[in-house]
Amino acid sequence: MENQSGIKVSKPYFFSVLFTMLVLPVLSLLIDSGHSHTFSLELAGKWFVFWAIGVRLFTAGIRQITKPGFTARDIFHLKHSESHVLVRELGFANICFGLAGIFSFFIPSLRLGAAFTGGLYMGIAGLQHIIKKPASPNEVVAMVSDIFIFLVMTGYVVMMVGNL
Repeated sequence: MENQSGIKVSKPYFFSVLFTMLVLPVLSLLIDSGHSHTFSLELAGKWFVFWAIGVRLFTAGIRQITKPGFTARDIFHLKHSESHVLVRELGFANICFGLAGIFSFFIPSLRLGAAFTGGLYMGIAGLQHIIKKPASPNEVVAMVSDIFIFLVMTGYVVMMVGNL
């Protein structure tokens, strides 16, 4: 995929986002619900929090810390290496949100908090992309996936709070 300026979407980035926000949560949900012979929104939340908040944000954070140039250049269009310190700080936040999502798999009492904070974080990031107007295919991928996960997490949080 290319935009009018010839900038292509990073295929590894696109597929990692696609798999962690949709393919792996849905596949995990289908396998888990097949084993338990039951489907529930709570079960769906378990897998979306684990993959879309946990694994996605954790791996994004690791990449932002170790290779800040991709996020700086291809998402935020920052051309100076001085921006890398800010991208690394974003990476630390992503690791923290991601760990909350990963740990919620093993400690279910963390799940609602991870869904709320991670979902809100992604919603605000997605809104920022919308306001700024994406300038590249990579930024469009980030915007769409952030808004999608925000909506999924919002639905999960509303459902869970209604059950309290």
